[in-house]
Amino acid sequence: MIGRVAGRIDYRGTDHVLIDVRGVGYLVYCSERTLSALPGVGGMTALYTDLLVREDLLQLFGFPTLVEKEWHRLLMSVQGVGAKASLAILGALGPEGVGRAIAIGDWHSVTAAKGIGAKTAQRVVNELKDKVPMVMAMGAASPAAPPAPDAGEAIESAAVVTPTPVPPSPGAQAEALSALTNLGYSPGEAASAVAQVAGEMPEGTTSDLIRAALRRLAPKG
Repeated sequence: MIGRVAGRIDYRGTDHVLIDVRGVGYLVYCSERTLSALPGVGGMTALYTDLLVREDLLQLFGFPTLVEKEWHRLLMSVQGVGAKASLAILGALGPEGVGRAIAIGDWHSVTAAKGIGAKTAQRVVNELKDKVPMVMAMGAASPAAPPAPDAGEAIESAAVVTPTPVPPSPGAQAEALSALTNLGYSPGEAASAVAQVAGEMPEGTTSDLIRAALRRLAPKG
């Protein structure tokens, strides 16, 4: 299994890049969002990868973070969502946007992805809503992204390219989720509350998210 690749970008296509890793070229397919964040030809980069194996096909898909890679894996488990559709969803919403849409049941946002209709979007939300707390928790557990290697470095397996930051950080959301579940809220309701307030507070800290989520979870009346 090829889990990560790092090296020099030799070629950029409309939906993929060719990465030279010590003389071996890897064709890696990426979402539009990931492609836009990568350097130009000749630049050094690194991506986590997922290998799709079929009888007549081997394809590598690249992601800047393990959280995005996990969402890709989960999205492909939904009926009617293949690799191309998964990349379209991630490209349109980003991993945090996908998590938020699923957590709050906003299937309309999922239809923003090219080729995703209402029925498929509803399946995505319904089938993956219980997975949101687990993926959010990965945001805190995932290691910090090291910089892409210099051209002169010997590249072993790979490092991950630092993505364009999208506040609030997955770590802040994951820490808020953990705090709420420790207070006795179910993972599902905690994830939904955190996802909602994270969308309203794009620069919120962990403490900000916890306070706002608690207000949202407080009994009404």
